[in-house]
Amino acid sequence: MLVAIGFVIVIFSVLGGFAFMGGHLVTLWQPVEILIIGGGALGAFIVSNTPSILKATGKALGGAFKPSAITKAFYMSLMALMYEILTKVRKEGLMSIEGDVEEPEQSPLFQKYPEVLADHHIVEFLTDYLRLMVSGNLNPMEIENLMDGELETHHQEAHTPQSAVQQMADGLPAFGIVAAVMGVVHVMGSVGQVSNAELGVMIAAALVGTFLGILLAYGFVGPLASIINHKISESSKPFECVKTTLLASLNGYSPALAVEFGRKVLYSTERPTFIELEEHVKSTKGK
Repeated sequence: MLVAIGFVIVIFSVLGGFAFMGGHLVTLWQPVEILIIGGGALGAFIVSNTPSILKATGKALGGAFKPSAITKAFYMSLMALMYEILTKVRKEGLMSIEGDVEEPEQSPLFQKYPEVLADHHIVEFLTDYLRLMVSGNLNPMEIENLMDGELETHHQEAHTPQSAVQQMADGLPAFGIVAAVMGVVHVMGSVGQVSNAELGVMIAAALVGTFLGILLAYGFVGPLASIINHKISESSKPFECVKTTLLASLNGYSPALAVEFGRKVLYSTERPTFIELEEHVKSTKGK
């Protein structure tokens, strides 16, 4: 919703300001300029990215207009789930969670937290390292190194759509200049063939190309790249939370302290207080 509101403000401010100074909005409607800029930018975008990146970019652009699923409620459910798993491990041993890890969709523990279960990426990350803990063949340092490597790969992969959109934004002003230059070439070729008034209209149409390229870059596509980047940062925090909690448990801390370690890595805007988390854990344990 905020993205749409921002775009409306951009359009109203730019076009409204132009109309307020006495400009004719119809002058800005230049389909050929739009074709040159949009078609050129789209073609370059397709050439410079692989099919997998194009697909991921489409998904990321769709997600930019949706509210984030990573909320305080999600984090409380995630940490409550980890608390219950680690408590079960402490009371019954690591082998007691083998069934939960192998089939989380059928696990009573995971089923209590549908928000977490719906995020298959975080469930896979959590169960993979719980499985390694059950195997008992790796020490905490080795598991931490594995986590760091996986998170680095996840980070690089998640940023490819943002990088692709940002590259398009960076190229749009140049395509605007291309459109403007082609318009000027058309004007110069028409000198002596049309009246001065018509030449003025043609020059104005040519300059619209530069205007459109800059407006699309800094008013629309660039901000989309920024919001995608923010959403990537938000989506990475649950993995850090899981990593910190599990490593704290492996180093001998109690479930309550391990979860507290995980809580501390969260952004302050979504981080539940210690009391909020404690009350949530108590309420869900009774279910």
